[in-house]
Amino acid sequence: MEHARENGYAIPAFNVTSSSTVIAALEGARDSKAPVILQVSQGGAAFFGGKGLKNSAEKQEASVAGATAAAHYVRAIAPAYGVPVIMHSDHCAKKLLPWFDGMLDADEKYFKEHGEPLFSSHMLDLSEESKEENIEICAKYFTRMAKIDLWLEMEIGITGGEEDGVDNTGVDNNSLYTQPEDIWDIYKALSAISPMFSIAAGFGNVHGVYKPGNVKLRPELLEKHQAYAKEQLKSDNNKPVFLVFHGGSGSTKDEITQAVKAGVVKMNIDTDTQWGYMIGFRDYFKKNAGYLETQVGNPDGADKPNKKYYDPRVWCRKGEETMKARVQEGLKDLLTENRL
Repeated sequence: MEHARENGYAIPAFNVTSSSTVIAALEGARDSKAPVILQVSQGGAAFFGGKGLKNSAEKQEASVAGATAAAHYVRAIAPAYGVPVIMHSDHCAKKLLPWFDGMLDADEKYFKEHGEPLFSSHMLDLSEESKEENIEICAKYFTRMAKIDLWLEMEIGITGGEEDGVDNTGVDNNSLYTQPEDIWDIYKALSAISPMFSIAAGFGNVHGVYKPGNVKLRPELLEKHQAYAKEQLKSDNNKPVFLVFHGGSGSTKDEITQAVKAGVVKMNIDTDTQWGYMIGFRDYFKKNAGYLETQVGNPDGADKPNKKYYDPRVWCRKGEETMKARVQEGLKDLLTENRL
């Protein structure tokens, strides 16, 4: 993160829900010669583990198992792609803390055996709680995380829209914009524990994708956050805070560039890569519809087999190829490509 901040780029974080989406992201990073962040949401982790698994509110069994499995899989396969990979968990609201606890248990177990945590970082999203409770809970968990060298990402200011079952479409617009004083209060509390944290500050961000003009991003607010923190610290560093950009789907290139200049070191990309993954399947099925109606019989003849068309390795690969293209676009937009 320090290298990104000092060299004027951000690392995109791509949500992954399967080994196939992991491969698409890793392949894109490899071919763009770039570091990458792979992250699982609570719902995405449950999908990774299998929708048939129990996932109670009290224990989050499927989400814990799926996130742990995803992290182990990424650790096993990433070295083959030869790029730096950060393994991260996405938004964890207060009601999902059993999921967070389960992942930290896995981190601590791995740390005892290998001297490093299973994940690289985790995110706590307590933006729906009061600022005081948000900071209190983050500090409690961060104290535990710091002992095993885990990075914490936290959120202050609500990200609008809807994603992964969290619906903030009706929130007051004022809640979408974080104030500099809030950032400073968080910085003071967390920096006393460890420097390994970042803040997802609201500047009008909205999850999902919307028509141009419907989302009012104000990336200039991020510059104000940095200036205020610099003043309080009496520092020469113009970007003392590691900032994170959520809800960036549909953002203009200029908005992304301005955010990076203001010290954003990580940007989440999920909605656009979901679309990118899907269009590979869509286009393949449309193009080959006549070969996918039956196992035998197609436009080439009533006795012609169709196995080579419905083999999952064929059509699933098409989704990987189109998602990979969107991954590489994100790496280019955030100035991450050719950093290796």
